[in-house]
Amino acid sequence: MRINKFLAHAGVASRRKAEELILSGKVSVNNVIMTNLAYQVEAGDRVEVNGVAVYNEESVYYMLNKPRGYISSSSDDKGRQTVMDLLPKGKERIYPVGRLDWDTSGLLLLTNDGEFTNMMTHPRHGVEKVYIAKVEGQANKENLRPLTLGMTIDGKKISPARYEIMRQDKVKNSSLVSLTIHEGQNHQVKKMFAAVGLPVQKLSRVQYGPLNLEGLAPGRYRRLSKKEVSQLMNAVKQ
Repeated sequence: MRINKFLAHAGVASRRKAEELILSGKVSVNNVIMTNLAYQVEAGDRVEVNGVAVYNEESVYYMLNKPRGYISSSSDDKGRQTVMDLLPKGKERIYPVGRLDWDTSGLLLLTNDGEFTNMMTHPRHGVEKVYIAKVEGQANKENLRPLTLGMTIDGKKISPARYEIMRQDKVKNSSLVSLTIHEGQNHQVKKMFAAVGLPVQKLSRVQYGPLNLEGLAPGRYRRLSKKEVSQLMNAVKQ
């Protein structure tokens, strides 16, 4: 296996970032600095990054129905609950693919495959994510139209999104809206709705590519099948 692919599968970085690590002299094989991008890692080779040994574990993929109140991180220096607290101790060394806010619930992927993570999260790959948002105010075609045209948030261009108005509550002055996006920038969905005057009150991600939460209760997780992983990879735009 080529050394950049080895590092990506080990969860160190994407293949491109792994190449940068190699060319910068931060990777060694059998105690020798390795700068040959074509090097094939063989059984028994000791690969290190910045002096720390790297092991290419079996790639594993999980789906979690994240409840509100958990940080999408492997650890938290403030002692808050993380999504890893929902998995049994001793589970393979995995980490969240992207993140959901502390107060956002729904579908979260976890893996130890760095290349897979990059493919799922990089905006250019365009994997669709579907959110259900309870927003303050009455959603309609007029105020939601900017979402379908593409927006600029925090100086970054956001791709056009699709929406569906699921319910309106005139008594409580709220609406339930489904929004499909292709990126995953920090607080993106909340900022998009805020930009059109509809602050988010509650938010959940219900679909990631072809996967949804059917049969998976809040706080529960399951391992993805090979077919489901292939479906996710097929959802990536090249």
